[in-house]
Amino acid sequence: MDLKVKNKYKTEFKKALDTFTEKLEKYVSTENGDWSVKGFIDVYKNIYTISSDTKIVSKILEIHIFPQILQFAEENGYNIILTEHQNYYPDLTFIHKENEDVKFAVDLKTTYRKKSGISSFTLGSHGSYFKERDKKKNIQFPYNEYLAHFCLGVIYTRTDLKDDVSETEIYQVQELQEEYETPNQKVGDREVTNVDNLKSITSVIKDFDFFVAEKWKIASDKQGSGNTANIGSTLSIDDLRNENGIFSQLGEEWFDEYWINYGSATMVKDGKPTKITTLKDFLEFKGRTDLLDKIVSRTTYKKDTK
Repeated sequence: MDLKVKNKYKTEFKKALDTFTEKLEKYVSTENGDWSVKGFIDVYKNIYTISSDTKIVSKILEIHIFPQILQFAEENGYNIILTEHQNYYPDLTFIHKENEDVKFAVDLKTTYRKKSGISSFTLGSHGSYFKERDKKKNIQFPYNEYLAHFCLGVIYTRTDLKDDVSETEIYQVQELQEEYETPNQKVGDREVTNVDNLKSITSVIKDFDFFVAEKWKIASDKQGSGNTANIGSTLSIDDLRNENGIFSQLGEEWFDEYWINYGSATMVKDGKPTKITTLKDFLEFKGRTDLLDKIVSRTTYKKDTK
């Protein structure tokens, strides 16, 4: 496909995603910014609140916005393919209905605010499918078949920092009861709290901030989690919104080459062989010290705003 045509599709898709995310905050929130999801309900009209555990919140958020994603795809002329396996990349593959060569990878990422920015999230592996871009190992389609790789991010504030599932509560809501029904007092050994309406139940998260960014533009030069081969992101909310990661002025080619070689390329530093795990070292290793001034420093934490 001609580069000009590729860029046209990519620009149009990114613009449509930006417009889409502007609507999502209102979709998932009440008028005061709380999450409109209060918990799970059973056939006896008991409301079970949700733990603030990030994995639980993330999965329910994905379920909550998925109908909107389907509508977005339909309105913009795309089909969606979901990942076939839990550890496959990406979460969503968008394929143009009139040109199946037009594919976009979209990963859904959620994280919560901290005093210093956000809790980190990862941007996918820099392992097998990232390095062998014509193969299908752990990826829906070969990496190089996607015209672009996007992150649809959700940033939120946790109402309660407790993760313990035992801290969840059970409610009966008066506005859901029929006149003849008697509110439950207990479910098993657990007490049931009676409230007048659903809005009386505190949401576990609030104050949503949605953004869309190309993966390479918000990546850092550090791994995102422990010993796993995952690419980390910038931790600045402003930099996420503005696609202002460490590679953003260098270009996607440098992002690709750095992460393909991360931890395997070696340079001699202070007389000792050292594995390259910083972008500065990598540019020096490549003899491109002329590009060092293009490394984007992280935005000051104080500039992070909702």
